[in-house]
Amino acid sequence: MPTTPQLTCVRLGYTWPDGTRLFDGLDFAAGPGRTGLIGLNGSGKSTLLRLLAGRLTPTSGTVRGTGELGYLPQNVTLDTAQRVDQVLGVDRARAALHAIESGDVADEHFAAVGDDWDVEERTRATLDQLGLTGVDLDRTVGRLSGGQTVLLGLAALLLRRPDVLLLDEPTNNLDLRARERLHAAVAGWSGVLVVVSHDRELLERVDQIADLREGRIASFGGTLSAYEAALAVEQEAAERMVRSAGADVRRQKRELIEANEKSARRASQGRREAERGGAPKILIGARKRRAQETAGRHRGLHEDRLSDARERLAEAETAVRDDDEIRVDLPHTAVPARRRVLELADLELRGGVRASLEVIGPERIALTGANGTGKTTLLDIVAGALEPVSGAVRAQVPLRYLPQRLDLLDESLSILDNVRRLAPTADPQHIRAQLARFLFRKGRPDQLVGSLSGGERFRASLAALMLAEPAPQLLMLDEPTNNLDLASVRQLTSALHSYRGALLVVSHDLPFLRGVGVTRWLALDGELAEVAPR
Repeated sequence: MPTTPQLTCVRLGYTWPDGTRLFDGLDFAAGPGRTGLIGLNGSGKSTLLRLLAGRLTPTSGTVRGTGELGYLPQNVTLDTAQRVDQVLGVDRARAALHAIESGDVADEHFAAVGDDWDVEERTRATLDQLGLTGVDLDRTVGRLSGGQTVLLGLAALLLRRPDVLLLDEPTNNLDLRARERLHAAVAGWSGVLVVVSHDRELLERVDQIADLREGRIASFGGTLSAYEAALAVEQEAAERMVRSAGADVRRQKRELIEANEKSARRASQGRREAERGGAPKILIGARKRRAQETAGRHRGLHEDRLSDARERLAEAETAVRDDDEIRVDLPHTAVPARRRVLELADLELRGGVRASLEVIGPERIALTGANGTGKTTLLDIVAGALEPVSGAVRAQVPLRYLPQRLDLLDESLSILDNVRRLAPTADPQHIRAQLARFLFRKGRPDQLVGSLSGGERFRASLAALMLAEPAPQLLMLDEPTNNLDLASVRQLTSALHSYRGALLVVSHDLPFLRGVGVTRWLALDGELAEVAPR
């Protein structure tokens, strides 16, 4: 009887080589079905996947899996000199099949083919399923785009038919059509699947959400939207508990103050009686001792109650998640409705791609198109980082550009000093106050950029751009949600809602684009053209 495929880790521990402990006693199980693994940037999602895949060795605990396992890392790297059929692992069977068809009936050819006589048909069907219809099996990997490379890596896994499949951010760098193909492949998966992703549409196709937070996993049967609805109810209850516990702390503080004041009045009264000499000293001393003992007991009781109330408040606060929002409603970024913002006059990019565009007022433009059509190149030209083949770019307002690679900041400097590089005349205290809008409060602006998590680095980069001098009235973003956790995507969406300038965003993340209120949809495919809203 075949064993049902499953994947478990029991009391899993992992410590980085520098001694930093990431997991200590983590339990997790995934049976047949699709599990979406979510969590904040830096929580250890990719590391956990590498532990489950056997790419890392646990410090303690065990990982057990049944059946064959396939793993697609976040950054797929393939040998560019290899042919497609070699990456897919069908090159030997394919070569042997061609030899037999040519009349060579050597035993080694039949051994290489085995029972896989339909290897080419099966391979083509898998490539077609993922939208790689035009990819020739004899083509070298170096001729593929980044998105095609990701899909080819997934195709290689699907052809192996593993029982357990682990995917780490598989939709990064995929265009809309490729994402749809991958979504369909995930929806049709019948074995064990664990996928790390921030892609909301993908997470609506899973059977279970596993939320990794502070070294523990909370599992919920259902899709992301169902999980978020349940979490919202839980958080509302937690916030009520915090309010109740806070009120109890304040009440206990008042009662302790009142008890101390009552004790002080009694002590003062006793001193006055002793000064008047109305009672024997021995009696006065006994009364004083009893009063001090009673006051001590009452004070101790109230102090214990206050301590218990504070503990309940601290416990209640740990259940409430940080859902702070970034606020960038900066007045100098506002663009009047009829203000000309940007003009691309008959622009020609390399490869003959042409683009003409006029941006008026605080428009919010989504720039879409297949991978490799020149979207990033177009932003680089508008930003002045590249020169066009011909044509002109006329920017009428200050603009700033946040590229995919997030290389704007100096890692050796603090967040504050990085902002000051772009706003040299701004008062440091004013910058600190503004950084609080980006959730960098108290001493956080002094933190070195090199020590920031991915989500924090993105917020710091966005802050440096928004607080620059002059303030940007056109903000250009290239795939801003790549590698951001769901909380960071939510914060970015909220931030762009409050931004009052014009936006030009390259993204394949449809929920994000809808969330920021895109007013025009453009596609780049040989030329720049307006398309229907998605």
